[in-house]
Amino acid sequence: MNYDTSTNTFLDSNSLENDEKLLTPLMVFAREVFLYEKEAISEQDSANAVPYSLDDINNLCVDNLLAKVARCCRDSKVGKKLPTAFYVHVSALQTLSPVLGIYENCARRTLENIDEATLVKISLHQPKISYLFYPDFDTDAHPALQTSIQINVATGEVKCFDYSNSENPPVLHRKETFVAADYPHYEKFSRLTRSEEKWGLLDNTSVIGTRDGWLKYLGYCGVEIQDHTVVERLKQENSEVSIPKIERHKAAMVRNSLSKPLRLVLEADLVRDGATFFDYGCGYGGDVKYIAQEGYAISGWDPYYQPDTPRICADVVNIGYVINVIESLAERREALLNAWELTKNLLVVAAQVLIDDSDRGQIAYGDGVITSRNTFQKYYEQEELKVYIDQVLNVDAIPVALGIYFVFRDAAEGEGFRASRFRSHLSTPRVRSQVKRFEDYAEMLAPLMAFVSDRGRLPVKGELAEESAIKGEFHSFNRAWRVILQATDADDWETIADKRRQDLLVYLALNGLGERPSMRRLPAQIRNDIKGLFDNYQKACTLADLMLYSLGKADIVADCCEDSAIGYKQPGSLSVHVSALEELDPLLRLYEGCANRTIGRLDGATIIKFHARKPQISYLFYPDFDTNPHPALHTSMHIDLRDLSVSYQDYSDVYNPPILVRKEAFVTASYPHYDKFAKLTRQEEKLGILDGGAVKKHREWMKYLEENCVKIKDHKLFWRSNADPERLKMLQKAASERQQKKIELNPGKSEQTAEGIEDGKEDGQKVQIEAVDHR
Repeated sequence: MNYDTSTNTFLDSNSLENDEKLLTPLMVFAREVFLYEKEAISEQDSANAVPYSLDDINNLCVDNLLAKVARCCRDSKVGKKLPTAFYVHVSALQTLSPVLGIYENCARRTLENIDEATLVKISLHQPKISYLFYPDFDTDAHPALQTSIQINVATGEVKCFDYSNSENPPVLHRKETFVAADYPHYEKFSRLTRSEEKWGLLDNTSVIGTRDGWLKYLGYCGVEIQDHTVVERLKQENSEVSIPKIERHKAAMVRNSLSKPLRLVLEADLVRDGATFFDYGCGYGGDVKYIAQEGYAISGWDPYYQPDTPRICADVVNIGYVINVIESLAERREALLNAWELTKNLLVVAAQVLIDDSDRGQIAYGDGVITSRNTFQKYYEQEELKVYIDQVLNVDAIPVALGIYFVFRDAAEGEGFRASRFRSHLSTPRVRSQVKRFEDYAEMLAPLMAFVSDRGRLPVKGELAEESAIKGEFHSFNRAWRVILQATDADDWETIADKRRQDLLVYLALNGLGERPSMRRLPAQIRNDIKGLFDNYQKACTLADLMLYSLGKADIVADCCEDSAIGYKQPGSLSVHVSALEELDPLLRLYEGCANRTIGRLDGATIIKFHARKPQISYLFYPDFDTNPHPALHTSMHIDLRDLSVSYQDYSDVYNPPILVRKEAFVTASYPHYDKFAKLTRQEEKLGILDGGAVKKHREWMKYLEENCVKIKDHKLFWRSNADPERLKMLQKAASERQQKKIELNPGKSEQTAEGIEDGKEDGQKVQIEAVDHR
């Protein structure tokens, strides 16, 4: 993209404090919104008022102000809402909330030459407002961006971007979303969007954002836009391009086990006894067979293999790897809509998202490729697939793995599932005191203890099956709870409540990336959690927003990585085993959630790598992490959180893949194999073979072990039986000296028995190192 940039620094400081000489727009906004809310309070308009002390007005946190702006943007009935920004036509500014009006006006007063601006863009995660110029907004169905003027309201810095000479400028779609319903051309804009949706023209979001990409896509689809109307082009009878007949049925697979999408449904425990399944596009019927073996009623339909099977409604409908083999945009869309129409509770959508090999004899066709077997394949990007499902079905699809999404008929049930994915696994605190009254009713009180361990709060009426029995004996949950506290530690219960607050904040913060549901759209149990742990929804959302905005500050993320008591630390990154994720700082859990919420995790991911210096999350798969002392990397997936782009690397056939060392550093002390991992690391440290700290490769590592006359078996280090005796003595002496030096450098640590390197000879005797182990 070609554009020119110029910068005008209005104020260099990031501080909100007033120096009595110059105010940034954000400082002005802080004062004006304070005065507005003070007046609102005086008029008893508490719904719009979030009061501040007069003494604190000059020290208002940028994050607090941004959270207030973002909340107003999400609640606005006018404007286009995206995860990171809010857009509105200048004609609709007067319809915005007073807070947004004050915010925009503070920026406008600072700028010149913006009277002709068409749209206002408000960033939700940064203190920035942009004025976008689309001169042909009313007349051009998809106008090109001419100029953008952006102001950082916290510093006053202004940037101008000129696209007037760009060969491929950004273009607009869905123009009616930017304006109010009374805008003169609103109906015309809406009709065009509905027509484009019917043709599937807005589904491929990864290519239609620029003029060239949009025009090429229209060409693929055989249409053009004339005066806000979609017009089909006449087909050329004598086309020189010969497109082979596409044989969709050849894409069907013979399955030897249940497909991954339906396996994930069963593993998520989303299916009740007696639930029904329907497989839309079942191919040879493998999934029908395996689901029936699980004891569920299921049928399947396929246009080629099972065309006569009735298409019936079911609790769970699977349309797995179907839409990516349909070359017709209209038929692809129709298939997804048909599957959704049959869905009572849960729709499972799966599609190919990555191309592993570009040299397969494929030719480009439409928005996909025709393979050498005359089958069509549309390879979606993960984010593109979500956008496609959301737009076609008007839903918020939930990613559960790469290329696999769940869509719930009941939005509240979907929110419950989404929240459950960020819930920590906690145990019920143990009984610490012998209290007769507790012992007499221990069995009766056990369900109440289990509930509080699960939710972090006392149940409300109707939530606990044993309610009548408990209240019959104790009259209320509170009285029963006082008996429990006599026998247990109150701090243990508070730790559980705090962990549940963190779980909820991570969930709510991630919801802030999209259109956060209102309180009434949440499941009753989550509503009760919020009331019990935060008092009210607004307070919880504000705390979650502040947490989300903290992610935008690289130094805060870096500090969390550096301060983490769990994980393997390298310069600029922190890596942890997936089992340890819930033990991390909530901000790091949120960081990973930003990738997981939209993209999903790599199947079988073993290690999660947090990049502290750039917004990126990596998922690494080590299939034999538990059994191999130094497992080789099989697959990696890297997600850039700036644009949600995904890069994927397969090491399964690599001659010299990276390996893991110090496995105990990636897990918590409660991990089943922690002691075994740690013992091996201590042995390797004594020998000095872990010195250097660089990422190790398999071949170099094996050679290094051989040079040091050792081998590893069952997570134990052995001297090689064929080692040169003189070399062995030298290595043993060096190991002893290294250990002795470690003792001298750490004299205050307790000493424990040495863990020697075992002899590889038949007698199996240990070769003791004459130093002691310091852990």
